Amino acid sequence: SCDASQVCNCSSMGLDFVPLGLTAKITVLNLAHNRIQRIQSQDLQRAVNLRVLLLQSNKISSIDEDSFQSLAKLELLDLSNNSLAHLSPLWFRHLFALQHLHLEGNSYRDLGQSSPFSSLSNLSSLYLGNPWFSVIRQGNFEGIELLHKLWIDAGNLSQYEQGSLKSIKAINHMIINLRSINVFSEIVRDLLHSVAWLEVRRIAFNVTAEMQVLRVMSSSFARKISFRETLLTDATVPEIVSILEDMPKLVELELVDCRLLGTGQWKMEIQAKKSKTLRVFTIEKLSIEEFYLFTDLQPVEGLLSLFTRVTVRNTKVFLVPCRISQHLLSLEYLDLSANLLGDLSLKHSACQGGWPSLQTLNLSQNSLSDLEMTSKSLSHLGNLIVLDISQNNFGEIPDGCEWPSALKYLNLSSTQIPKVTACIPRTLEVLDVSGNNLKEFGLQLPLLKELYLTRNQLKTLPGAAPIPNLVALSVRRNRLNSFSKEEFESFRSMELLDASDNNFICSCEFLSFIHHEAGIAQVLVGWPDKYVCDSPLAVRGAQVGAVHLSLMECHRSLVVSLICVLVFLVILLLVAVGYKYHVVWYLRMTWAWLQAKRKPKRAPPKDICYDAFVSYSENDSDWVENTMVRELEQACPPFRLCLHKRDFVPGKWIVDNIIDSIEKSRKTLFVLSEHFVQSEWCKYELDFSHFRLFDENNDAAILVLLEPIQSKAIPKRFCKLRKIMNTKTYLEWPLEEEQQEVFWFNLKIALRS
Repeated sequence: SCDASQVCNCSSMGLDFVPLGLTAKITVLNLAHNRIQRIQSQDLQRAVNLRVLLLQSNKISSIDEDSFQSLAKLELLDLSNNSLAHLSPLWFRHLFALQHLHLEGNSYRDLGQSSPFSSLSNLSSLYLGNPWFSVIRQGNFEGIELLHKLWIDAGNLSQYEQGSLKSIKAINHMIINLRSINVFSEIVRDLLHSVAWLEVRRIAFNVTAEMQVLRVMSSSFARKISFRETLLTDATVPEIVSILEDMPKLVELELVDCRLLGTGQWKMEIQAKKSKTLRVFTIEKLSIEEFYLFTDLQPVEGLLSLFTRVTVRNTKVFLVPCRISQHLLSLEYLDLSANLLGDLSLKHSACQGGWPSLQTLNLSQNSLSDLEMTSKSLSHLGNLIVLDISQNNFGEIPDGCEWPSALKYLNLSSTQIPKVTACIPRTLEVLDVSGNNLKEFGLQLPLLKELYLTRNQLKTLPGAAPIPNLVALSVRRNRLNSFSKEEFESFRSMELLDASDNNFICSCEFLSFIHHEAGIAQVLVGWPDKYVCDSPLAVRGAQVGAVHLSLMECHRSLVVSLICVLVFLVILLLVAVGYKYHVVWYLRMTWAWLQAKRKPKRAPPKDICYDAFVSYSENDSDWVENTMVRELEQACPPFRLCLHKRDFVPGKWIVDNIIDSIEKSRKTLFVLSEHFVQSEWCKYELDFSHFRLFDENNDAAILVLLEPIQSKAIPKRFCKLRKIMNTKTYLEWPLEEEQQEVFWFNLKIALRS
């Protein structure tokens, strides 16, 4: 599970314990999402160079005190989402290099009587808490002076001892999830001068009387305040704004996934003190159930004049009142994407005197449908440089439009425009018309430096003469099938050409020209799954300079000839190997075995016709027919023997005769000799007896040695027969007449058994 850099990924492997054999070479060990319940002292003893240890989402409930003793170089430890009921300072006392510690999602209710983190002087980020976490005591954070990030899940925190977090001198970003406003105010009191960014989650500001407790926030030195999944009401919004307005260093306010109960009918008039520091205001996914009844926000007009960046995304905004726009005197960046602005409402929102300093405007994913009206509504914005109106449904594009005079960047991607016209302003330096239905591009844009034409229907490159200063061109996923030398000659000054995912007709000469003659610093070409040329290249998004053509791409005839020769040699080699190792024989026997398997393994008793089927070599027929058959068939009672000369059905395939005779006989009697193992048909009879009888692990086979024969003389592929000759008793024909009576007696007993 380890790669060359000794990063070992053992996550989601169903492990019940830490794997054995960890060495000093390992630097990253991922044991997340397993079933580990305990970390023991010896588990990580040898992993002295470990820098990252991921143990989240296990079932760990017990950790030996010295389990991490050897991990002096560990920088990240993740024990989140386990079953730890308490935290011990002894676990972390040797982790001097630890920077990131995750302990959230366990079952501990507090951090103990002292600080578990007293030895973690290099700690940068700390994640704590769970649904049962209820107590923070003074001294719990002793030893920590500076933190980049502190995350506390304290939804049910009910007891906080004053001064518990005061020992931390500086926290860049603190995230706290809690419900109690009283506990929150106590925490804020300890963090007045230490937190730069305070993020509060899942708290409800819905009781006006409780808001007085938060007055302590007005003395906070935090530069950014974020509210996530927070409940606000018409009654509490004025109180919160009043508190935030008094914060001396607040620069940015953010509301994400919040809910507002009300329509902006604020009963308390906000005292507009014009905070001298607040510049950035962000709202994302603000839920206002009666948004269509919302007021014009006149009470907050006085707060808006110093805002430089405002984002109101995915909040069902369908109109920005003109008075609000006119009060945004310092606004340079405005993001109103993913809202409900239409052509008429945009005209009202961007009224004369509104957004006078605006430089960047994002109106993507709205309900705009008239490009001419949109451009005219924004034309008075003399400082507007960047405009994003992508993912609106314009459908048509007029022949002429009126745009802001300073506009340099225009994003018209995915707006359903079928062509480009003189409506596109000549002042542009960057133009994005990707994802439309363009079949050609022939505009004259003398200042254009970057052009994005991805996902259109272009069959040729745009002309270079009308865009002489072009530096970067993207024509990915179009219908281009060739580049002419003239086209490349015209783009010699370009630094980047991305033409991947097209249907190119290509050749070695074509690619060589691009690399050596065209003079373009970086060319990206690519061919999709279907190839439409004699020498298809599969270079998806690769730089042409890095592509090395293979023999197949430039010398197909030679490569095909070499492949044919190699295939012939391989076939010849397979034939030789098959002959040497009897592959054909194995195939024939497998086919016969499959045929035999279709029949019942044993014939019904009524179908048994013979006491024994006799398998023997033609060279031994004199002894079999004149000696053995006479002795057995004239015995009292006589035995019924099946001989191939006498009893095989004429005209029937000999293999079927062998199979049927063996199945209709209670026993199979093999007369073994040197001639037998050399006989082809004896081999067949032996083979089918091997398949049909030996596999059933019964005693249906009787071996008679007519002459001494070594087991090694039997073909090696008859492994079971060789084993039987080495492990079971067989009858040997004696030359002395006095011992032959005993031989016949034993043979008759074997046939009757």
